[in-house]
Parts: sequence; structure tokens; C-alpha cells
Amino acid sequence: MRGTALAAAVLAALAASCGTNSKPEPDLSASGAGAPDSAGAIPYPDDACAPSTGEKVRDAFATLQATLNDSCAKDCGYFLGRVNKELQELDRAMKNDPKGPGHFPEPIQKMTELNKTLGGDTSFENLNKHKKQLVATRDFINTWMQDHPDDYR
Repeated sequence: MRGTALAAAVLAALAASCGTNSKPEPDLSASGAGAPDSAGAIPYPDDACAPSTGEKVRDAFATLQATLNDSCAKDCGYFLGRVNKELQELDRAMKNDPKGPGHFPEPIQKMTELNKTLGGDTSFENLNKHKKQLVATRDFINTWMQDHPDDYR
């Protein structure tokens, strides 16, 4: 009984910490929708509760697929930041997959190319500058994964 209560308390604490955002939301009204905040960071969901590096490929792929119908039309900063975040998480999941990174050679190569181009700069300006490659990498990996359904089902 005590173990169950402890587990419930831990889960409740985690849910509360993921349900609240300790960082203030950026005010995009002054700088225009889709613009980065004053620090140059791209506003996208609170990454305090981002999946750990132990995320499974199928889960990371599902969240990447959720970006397929999005575009820069509404909020370009959010869109580009989210696509980059989802790609990075999928890349980590593929590299940590029990099948080994050799099981995902083409997607990992595309991510290596993208990361080299981005040079660690995830500012809105840099992501926007490389928007075509960012979206092309997402689309390539989506197509590759569709041809490998055993990796995401």
C-alpha cells in the first residue's frame, strides 16, 4: 500500500511539473507572430517535459508526423523550432534504438547533414535561412520511415 501511495505521489508531482510552465510565455504580439523572443530563442512547447533520450523511434516519429500539416503560415518561429526539435528527438531515438544506429543509415545521414548546416544555431534567423533543408529533411525521413513500417508500428 505504501509503495502504491509513493508511486502515485511521484506521478502526481511529475504531472504537475509538466502541466505548468515555469517560463513565461513569450509575447509575440510586439514582435509579430512567428518572431523569436528577445533572447533569440524560438517559442515552442516547454521543453522541460520533453521526451528523454530513451524515447522510442515510433513515438518520436509520431510527433514528427504531427508537423506534416503545419507550415510557416501562422507562426513560422514555432513551426521551424518544432520541426527541428522533433527531428533532433527522432535522431536521438534512432541512435539509441536497440537495433543500433546502423539500422537507420539514411535518416541519420540526413540529420548529420542538417546539423552540420545549422552549426548548432537554432535561432529563428538560422532556421529560417535553412528552412528548405529543414523541411526537406523532415519530408525525406517521413518517406523513409513509411517504407520501414516495422520501425514505427
